[in-house]
Amino acid sequence: MIPFEHTWPYDRVGQDLYIPGCPFCSQEHILLPLGQRELDELKDGVKKLLVLPCCRNRLTLVEADADYLLANRPLRRSAR
Repeated sequence: MIPFEHTWPYDRVGQDLYIPGCPFCSQEHILLPLGQRELDELKDGVKKLLVLPCCRNRLTLVEADADYLLANRPLRRSAR
């Protein structure tokens, strides 16, 4: 089972990928430096290093689906 704490939603506007807010610095509406090719590779299971342009925090993306990015570490607090 995929831990929900390791996921973060993303949106697509044209060819651009955005996250609604940064999990580290809380800045809103962040344009990600990922293109369709990188998103397709994530969906195929290829890991990608993501450096967030707002605060330069780094995380490794390990997978993606149509709505969420999956990271190798928690991005949100557990509901427990």
